[in-house]
Amino acid sequence: MGDLTATAGDVDSRLEGHRVELTGYCYRMLGSAFEAEDAVQDTLVRAWRNFDKFEGRSSLRSWLYRIATNVCLDMLNAGNKRARPVDLSGPTPLAQAALNPLPENTWLEPMPDGRILPSVADPAEAAVARESVRLAFVAALQHLAPKQRAVLILREVLAWKASEVAELLDTSVASVNSALQRARATIGEHQDTAADAADPLDEEQAKLLERYVAAFEGYDMKALTALLHEDAIMTMPPFDLWLQGHDDIAGFMTSIGASCAGSRLIATAANGTPAFAHYKPNPDGPGFVPWALQVIDISDGAITGMHCFLDTPRWFPLFGLPDHLEADAA
Repeated sequence: MGDLTATAGDVDSRLEGHRVELTGYCYRMLGSAFEAEDAVQDTLVRAWRNFDKFEGRSSLRSWLYRIATNVCLDMLNAGNKRARPVDLSGPTPLAQAALNPLPENTWLEPMPDGRILPSVADPAEAAVARESVRLAFVAALQHLAPKQRAVLILREVLAWKASEVAELLDTSVASVNSALQRARATIGEHQDTAADAADPLDEEQAKLLERYVAAFEGYDMKALTALLHEDAIMTMPPFDLWLQGHDDIAGFMTSIGASCAGSRLIATAANGTPAFAHYKPNPDGPGFVPWALQVIDISDGAITGMHCFLDTPRWFPLFGLPDHLEADAA
């Protein structure tokens, strides 16, 4: 019964120890970085307030997941599901490209690896965790009913037993198994082809990204085109526009996106994949200013996705990125 006699500091420490994995869970459920962090904060506050009622009949971890699930289900009752531009329409031909913004709550949001991927010793477990926060997988989760979403994450990602999930959701094992079967079928219909694993980057992937940085910073479209899969996609939330094919991507970058010539890229990591902070030349003075967070998909030795999140006042602080680069920061 040590849980009941714990000091306030002990309680804080024990609850805080679960923050990263709970944030990963809530992020998969909600598809939003900031909503996930709000949900976890709400979960930990509820747990703190009710800790004297926690009787140890389940583990502290299971109890926290029950609270977090209820918080997420309440948030999802509003009916909002987040998407990528590719989920909402077909690709836009370059000749028709126009930048139409949609509200922030439309979009699936990126998330720093360090906030959602706890350190685990088992490489297989770490690989599953990374795959399950990929933008494509989280987008596919958005097609599931909220309780199906919880069942799939708890069973397939976190490897809970059906009986444990049934207890958490106050339902039967048969109901959990049925929900899992339906969720798997739906995910299979909506999930894109998986990008290659990149943790850590193998030598070929690292060299590909080095060439990508050199081509992008040099604004060398011939070199960039050589690195992109012929069906590569480029998305730019909050705009609903997305482009497919290396020719249209290069054409966009030299027309509507021409002001990005001379940019700098700083490596980071998001959603279990390589990412870059993109700074463009400062139009009002020296140095470089934030322009986009790029999340990169790699498959079969080529770049298959460039997902450019443009709302940098939201993303750069979340990723701990500077709000300015000096002129000599190359």
